Amino acid sequence: MSMGGYIGIGICVIVLLWIIVTYNRLVERRNRVRNSWSQVDIVLKNRFDLIPNLIETVSGYTGYERETLSQITEMRTKYASASSVADKASASGELSAALGRVMMVAEGYPDLKASANFLYLKEQLTEIEDKIRYARQFYNDAVEVFNTALAVFPSNLLAGMFGFREEAFFRMDEAEKALPKVPSKF
Repeated sequence: MSMGGYIGIGICVIVLLWIIVTYNRLVERRNRVRNSWSQVDIVLKNRFDLIPNLIETVSGYTGYERETLSQITEMRTKYASASSVADKASASGELSAALGRVMMVAEGYPDLKASANFLYLKEQLTEIEDKIRYARQFYNDAVEVFNTALAVFPSNLLAGMFGFREEAFFRMDEAEKALPKVPSKF
């Protein structure tokens, strides 16, 4: 075999290795995005599991605030039926805003504010909201790394060829941005 044949084989081996490494890196990053979303979903489920107890506690004290409580139940259902990250993010933001309103309503009920059950639920909700913010940030960081890998040359050539698609960021909607601040102590 001539020197040109060895060079051709060497170039083919290098290109094949590059394809394998790049493909595996894209798969790894896509899996990191999926895992990150799973973590967000778990934390959001924890919040949703807490909501019925919160509604029950608050409704015992605030008989005429039924509209806000029923909105929370509807938003919880909306999240459960959402299929895309954008839809879930929107439903989560609406729910966060509604929960903020419930906490503000509680300000007008001294007996509720003093209830040990309400204080416990409020503390749990605050912790879960912090975990949601952290999980959302971790997810968005993973999406940014993955989407960047899809967009940069030369990996973008392989990404399109193997059907990799950009992932959606978990964006905060306007309702969540306008969430009223709830005092940490009642």
